[in-house]
Amino acid sequence: QLQLVESGGGLVQPGGSLRLSCAASGFTLDYYAIGWFRQAQGKEREGVSCISSSDGSTYYADSVKGRFTISRDNAKNTVYLQMNSLKPEDTAVYYCAASYPEIGSSWSRFYEYDYWGQGTQVTVSS
Repeated sequence: QLQLVESGGGLVQPGGSLRLSCAASGFTLDYYAIGWFRQAQGKEREGVSCISSSDGSTYYADSVKGRFTISRDNAKNTVYLQMNSLKPEDTAVYYCAASYPEIGSSWSRFYEYDYWGQGTQVTVSS
């Protein structure tokens, strides 16, 4: 069974950091572009970041550039999202998604992805 599982969410104060993990089972992440999306209550799902399968190119939404970093560890079949300088507006459910074999400039379009995790809640509040 193909599955993505996110972890690492939680409650953090503004200015704090979290690292989200996206672990795959049933398939190898090496051949997939992996994206992170988030959905705040009452808002549409938005693309946060993506890492390509071929050359490790990374993409970021303007709202997180310079604060978030996406990376992958193929040996662990896991993709990470390091989130620094968190703001209250980063509060959302964060999802990872996989697209085979590559995605490129359409990385932020959620319908381009084949598999999704169940999400992990991130709350930034004092």
